[in-house]
Amino acid sequence: MPTPSSPTGPVISPEVAEIERALTRITYLSTRARQHERLMGLAGVPLDRAAVALLRQIADSEPLRPGELANRLGVEASHVTRTVQQLEKSGHVTRVPDPDDRRAQRIRLTEPGREAIARIREAGARGMQLALSGWSAEELHELATLFHRMVDDFLAYANDMDAVQDTTDTARRRTG
Repeated sequence: MPTPSSPTGPVISPEVAEIERALTRITYLSTRARQHERLMGLAGVPLDRAAVALLRQIADSEPLRPGELANRLGVEASHVTRTVQQLEKSGHVTRVPDPDDRRAQRIRLTEPGREAIARIREAGARGMQLALSGWSAEELHELATLFHRMVDDFLAYANDMDAVQDTTDTARRRTG
């Protein structure tokens, strides 16, 4: 199988191309509407995909300003505003003053929000446990280790690219 190359980047190894294909497949499988509905049914939580993504992000790093949530999720701030309003009405999140700037607010999980995300994660992990039941403990440990390493490297790369973009944007504004 030939390895694609770009005039602006390195030749892509067959291994990296296969990893990209596998990640595309798993992303597709995990974001299908039917899969989401099944997961919500198992968890007993009637939330849409956007609400679940927001709850997961807050649970991993709460409390955050809405703008920071939008940045981390890679969506427009207006999407976060609508989803936060929906989650406030359902009692899953609340707004709290930002300790660094009392004029700003951060979004925090409520107890029902923590319970909902715990049920969602437990239902997802249960399904994953069943899907990977033929794997040994050593294989699962190795996969988990490599996944964490990959995510850390992806985040470092994204941060590097953000810094380059910020530098480019600043230079453009000065000369533009």
